[in-house]
Amino acid sequence: MTTIGMTWPRRGVLPIAVLALLVAGCGTQRAGGDTGAHRAAPSAPADVPCPGDTATPAPSATAGTPDPATPPTDHYAENHGFMVPLPLYGHRRCEGLAAVGRVKSALEPLRKRGDFTPGSTRDAITGLVYPADKVRAYETGSTGVGFLIDTSPLCVEGTMSRDATRADAFGGYPDHSGCDQPRGGH
Repeated sequence: MTTIGMTWPRRGVLPIAVLALLVAGCGTQRAGGDTGAHRAAPSAPADVPCPGDTATPAPSATAGTPDPATPPTDHYAENHGFMVPLPLYGHRRCEGLAAVGRVKSALEPLRKRGDFTPGSTRDAITGLVYPADKVRAYETGSTGVGFLIDTSPLCVEGTMSRDATRADAFGGYPDHSGCDQPRGGH
């Protein structure tokens, strides 16, 4: 009887050993010759040179985006990450830079003559062939106006004041469709 009792555990050792080898990834080989079952980290999106660029910019961390290597000291950035605009990469970035240039050029005459009304701003932007229902303009004080062009996934947002016309292009927001900044929290 002792022999029968010892055979069962020995039979179970072989399948367990084979399973352990499979799980460990022994015998797998990656390009470059090293072995192991490691996964490559995802690469950053590629950028292309855009007209007017002197060099291809390296992707940079968006302000407010936590660095994954550094643990957050508080959870504000983590809890408000859905409000951080998505950057544009590749050809979409070039489209965004071109749109920003056109919008700034269209608004500069208004800025120079001191016309900071939402109606004039909206008219100048829709004159660039943006659909009227995709353009919003609003007052930001007595001598300023803000605007948002929602042609998602390409968004252009900015302000115009006595000092300057500012505009930025971005790719919308995470967990949200459209170009308007999401409200609330999670």
